Amino acid sequence: MATLVRWEPFRELASLQSEMSRYMNGLLEGTGRTTEAWVPALDVWENDAEVVYAFDLPGIPEEKISSEVQDDTLTVSAERVKEQEEAGDRFYRFERRYGTFSRAVGLPQGVDESKIVASYKDGVLEVRAPKPEEQKPRKIQLGSAVADIEA
Repeated sequence: MATLVRWEPFRELASLQSEMSRYMNGLLEGTGRTTEAWVPALDVWENDAEVVYAFDLPGIPEEKISSEVQDDTLTVSAERVKEQEEAGDRFYRFERRYGTFSRAVGLPQGVDESKIVASYKDGVLEVRAPKPEEQKPRKIQLGSAVADIEA
C-alpha cells in the first residue's frame, strides 16, 4: 500500500538553502565537506532587553566548547569526536557531522561585552547579549554662545 505525501516545494527550497549555506561556509573556511566539517544550526532572536543566540551542539561536552567576543563578533568553536564502534555493527547511513567547527556572528554595535552571559543545557548553547542603550543626541554650543559666556 502506497502512502501519499504532500509535496511542499518551499520547504524543500528552504532545506536546500540551508544545506548550501553550510556547504559554502565550509568552503570559505577551507574545510569543505570532504573533511567532514560541519556548521551547527543557529537561532537568533531578540526581546526588549537582549539578543539571544542559540547554537545546537548535541554530543559535545561543555568543557570542549569555546566562546569568545572580540570587536562586536561572537565566535563559538568546538569539536565533536566520532566514537569508533567495534562491535561488528553494520552501518547503512552516516548523516551526523564530526570534527571541528568555528562559527562567528555579529553582535549589536556597542554591546557591553562584560554583560554577555552563556549557558549550556541539553546540547544547546545559549548566549545572551544585552542590547546597548540608545545614544541620545548631545547638544553642542555654538562658538558665539561660548564667547558671550566668557565675557
